[in-house]
Amino acid sequence: MSYQDFLNSVKARRTYYGISNEKVVEESVVEDIVKQAVLHAPSAFNSQSARVLVLFGKEHDKLWEIVRNQLHRVAPAAQVDGKIDSFKAGYGTVLYFEDQTVIKGLQEAYAAYADNFPVWSNHSGGMLQFIVWTALEQAGLGASLQHYGQLIEGDVQKEWGVPASWSLLAQMPFGKPVADPGEKQFSPIEERVKIYR
Repeated sequence: MSYQDFLNSVKARRTYYGISNEKVVEESVVEDIVKQAVLHAPSAFNSQSARVLVLFGKEHDKLWEIVRNQLHRVAPAAQVDGKIDSFKAGYGTVLYFEDQTVIKGLQEAYAAYADNFPVWSNHSGGMLQFIVWTALEQAGLGASLQHYGQLIEGDVQKEWGVPASWSLLAQMPFGKPVADPGEKQFSPIEERVKIYR
């Protein structure tokens, strides 16, 4: 694989809100993608603080009903239901966590870097999300990245027995793409990258 093949995969990754629960790959493919990504995503000090929950079928549906119920407490149903229905229409969700026990242990072991470990943890989480998202795209699935963490974290911990030390960063619903993601707009690259020789 050339670097251009990799960059083509990066370019192909998009946000899909229009997804269905028609299975275009076996669940084992998604499981393999997630496991390989968790194993090989970089992390500061090789902390390996990422934790992931993968929900399929009824468990996936249950998650989005939890989100819907929590959102109904803070926003009108008219602003909530269509969006949640679009996420629930898929056939699975990847939930991303960072284990705060690992981070606190590093803060204690390396006090000079204590303030940096939560930041580096988020960097690692972002890289893991990107790897999984791009690999799902290459497998023929559409996905998006959602952030309902604080709103649903307690319910997620209770429903799936997630340790309290796992901090919920993001949720990634996925399924068969059924709607075009739309054209992506780009700011001028010259304003975003500076090169000096």
